[in-house]
Amino acid sequence: MEPSDDIKEAKDILQTLIKAKKTLRMYPQNNPIYVKTLEDAYARFNTFFDYKDNLSLKIKQNSISYDSEQIYYNPGKEDNLALFFFKDGIRELTFKRGLFRDELEEFLKVISLDFDREAVDDDVVTLLWEKDFQNIQYIVDEAFLADADEEDYGTNAEHEVKEKITDVDNLMRAYADGFKEEDVKSISIVPLSDKDLQILVKELEKDVYDKVEKLISILLEIIYQYKEKSELENAFTSLKDAMKYSMKHGNIDVLLNVLKRANDILGDPLFTEDSKNYIKMLFLYIGTEEIISLLTELLDSGIEIDERVFEEFVQFFDKNAITPLVKFLGELKTIYARKTVINALIILGRKDIPALSRGLDDQRWYVVRNIIYILRKIGDKRAVEYLLKTVRHGDVRVRKEVIKALGELGRREVVQTLRECLNDPDVQVRIASAKSFGNIGSEAAKKIILERISDKMFKEKKFEEKKEFYEVLSTWKDPEVFDFLIGVLKKRFFFGGTKNYENKACAAYCLGMLGNKDALPTLHKYRNSNNKLLSELSYTAIKRLEYGQ
Repeated sequence: MEPSDDIKEAKDILQTLIKAKKTLRMYPQNNPIYVKTLEDAYARFNTFFDYKDNLSLKIKQNSISYDSEQIYYNPGKEDNLALFFFKDGIRELTFKRGLFRDELEEFLKVISLDFDREAVDDDVVTLLWEKDFQNIQYIVDEAFLADADEEDYGTNAEHEVKEKITDVDNLMRAYADGFKEEDVKSISIVPLSDKDLQILVKELEKDVYDKVEKLISILLEIIYQYKEKSELENAFTSLKDAMKYSMKHGNIDVLLNVLKRANDILGDPLFTEDSKNYIKMLFLYIGTEEIISLLTELLDSGIEIDERVFEEFVQFFDKNAITPLVKFLGELKTIYARKTVINALIILGRKDIPALSRGLDDQRWYVVRNIIYILRKIGDKRAVEYLLKTVRHGDVRVRKEVIKALGELGRREVVQTLRECLNDPDVQVRIASAKSFGNIGSEAAKKIILERISDKMFKEKKFEEKKEFYEVLSTWKDPEVFDFLIGVLKKRFFFGGTKNYENKACAAYCLGMLGNKDALPTLHKYRNSNNKLLSELSYTAIKRLEYGQ
């Protein structure tokens, strides 16, 4: 495909998406116009994927680009596809070769929603995330993500600013009253501008934070030089109050400084054991539900915290913070807050896998899925025994996530469970199970996949599922798999033509992924098959083997 043709195809696909976005909103799923629109869109993508592995679209506020070329521009607010994605933080969309028809349909259903008029609880990013697409990826700018109650937040923020400015207004009135004496009546007072007031408010806030830091220094000095036990207890209580105040006002830097200095005290031989015991209690206090509640409120408020500062801050938490963090994880409203708490639990969870795993008993499916994700990211094999208990969870999204985790963390102990998951009623769960066998990569896993594909009922599966299983089989690049695939490709049949051709086409596609050029003579033979699917996938395999495409 020439570069100019490449751009033209990308433009055509984008126009097709815009058309489908409107059409799917107007017609029910069984309407012929709905079906034809979906088929046209899917055909456009398949044509593009004959020459390219993926279609990546860069998104700005009013424009969409492909390969540094602008292919869409709309300066208005109505029916602006670029703005539709941009306002929820999506900066890049990528469609990969192997895109399923069902995936495209679900994607179009999401973008066809009228978020301004319909009662939709989640934003675009959340809805796409819940779909867990295999062949559609997106990059999100977290700085632009907003809560679903953004308007309420704006109102509250404005109210808070007004409250702060009220204090300044009182100062200004007092300032003006000071000049009411008779000898200064002729003086003209120049009012402060809004900008001046904002600067003054910031300076006042800064002064408060400076004083908090000074107070903390004094309290730590008291803990060092105390004479009576009551002095130590009072200093500790005041120190907790100062930390609570700092958290409530979002001053993580002050808290981090306290924890660093407290940590230094623990290693200082000049401090008494009593002093050190109280300092240890500070690290427990920062992980209590009282403080974690304030932290999650802060994250949900829209105030962003420097990622490196927050990560360093979380490192000082004790394992007692795990339980309240899990509790509030299910109550957070914004994606930013959820992502931040998830990252905190990935850091902390290593300290107490059993405590983190108790979150798997939560009644909310999304909390369970997040805990599974966290355990998978931690990568501690001790989590396998807890994860196995959630394989039969009632929500498909949870089952998919736990199967993925078991494939990455488990080995022999999870094989039988994953084998049972191959019979799950949901196709995506079955595919996830097959991919987990590929991640395990053992001889036993290979044997199970070969047995499943060889089963006489396997040919009755939908083509998309069969293709996924064959892709998993390409994990094992050995003679046994090569001979098996050649055998499937050459196998003669008398009945069930279409389904058998699908199996042969999948085998041809898998041969291309194995990378063994000994398959080329056989693939060239089937390149000219009368069956379109077999011919196309044989050609795709030949291109991959000969040109690495």
